[in-house]
Amino acid sequence: MKRLFLPLCVGFGLTLSTAPFADDSVIGYIKTSTDETAIIEAGNKSKAGLGSAVHVGDIIKTDANGSAGLTLKDNTVLSIGPNTELKIEAYQFLPEQDRLELNASLLSGTLHYISGVIAKLKPEAVRLNTPTGVIAVRGTRFLVKIAE
Repeated sequence: MKRLFLPLCVGFGLTLSTAPFADDSVIGYIKTSTDETAIIEAGNKSKAGLGSAVHVGDIIKTDANGSAGLTLKDNTVLSIGPNTELKIEAYQFLPEQDRLELNASLLSGTLHYISGVIAKLKPEAVRLNTPTGVIAVRGTRFLVKIAE
């Protein structure tokens, strides 16, 4: 089991364990979901339920009544609303090797983003693509909506 110690402030620290992510291809898990949420992996659509694994290349898709929340290995939290498509384009979380990257595309809908360790250690390594531009993360949270 690998452990990473990150100082939070003088006298305090945070230890993250990578044990729940034994499969290296898994980059996160669905933590909240409605019945109207699906994961599209390599063209195959499956219902997203609590604990469903998320991989690079996956599209998380909700319908008009859907919503989902996922947490990535670095504790980034992504919450999506109705009629949303979010694709995870690239992800690396190997801080001991300085290999940090989160690249996602919001194709439609809404996203509430809360930064994890990647954005704190290397903010320039986080990108969110939209149909009309790119959001470079420099803060810790934001909300974005793609209007039709």
